[in-house]
Amino acid sequence: MSGNVPLEPGHYFHIFNRGNNRENIFLEERNYLHFLRLYQKYIFPVCDTFAYCLMRNHFHLLVRIRENQTCQVSKNLAGLHSRQFSNLFNSYAKAINSSYKRTGSLFEKPFGRIEVSSEHHFSRLIHYIHFNPQKHGFVDDFRCYPFSSYHALVSVKPTHLLRDEVLSWFQGREGFVEMHDRLCDETQLRHLVECDFD
Repeated sequence: MSGNVPLEPGHYFHIFNRGNNRENIFLEERNYLHFLRLYQKYIFPVCDTFAYCLMRNHFHLLVRIRENQTCQVSKNLAGLHSRQFSNLFNSYAKAINSSYKRTGSLFEKPFGRIEVSSEHHFSRLIHYIHFNPQKHGFVDDFRCYPFSSYHALVSVKPTHLLRDEVLSWFQGREGFVEMHDRLCDETQLRHLVECDFD
């Protein structure tokens, strides 16, 4: 995985990881919810989040690294952001190890990150991220999957996601839904996905 790319402020990244040895990282519903609570604690202060999907043994995120930090100032901001992700993964792994009497690494290291640099790819990557549960056969229709950002983005309820910015890439909510009604063309995203997980 592309684990050595620095997380530069102002840049957009596809962040992804999976369980060590392809192990499941989410074992029951409460695990997904706990991961999202920790995500809010560690990542929202340093990243803008546009899309996510949490799968049984892996996850995908689309984020922009914030330039104005609300947390501790560091001379090495790219290192700070990587540490925040590491803090998230370590905190979650400790909770899983404690709850399920397991030991050792939960996630593969380093976590994957690929820079995203065009609006064309932003919108298609969001579609890809949301389509992932259907692709892997977890559900027949990705719209029924509860642990992705799709529902928050089509809703009008308050969200920490940058919904207005996401919808603008699709020319509004109708365009967002219409794009998601199409089959996901992964050939346009190979360099942004790198590998996928089963």
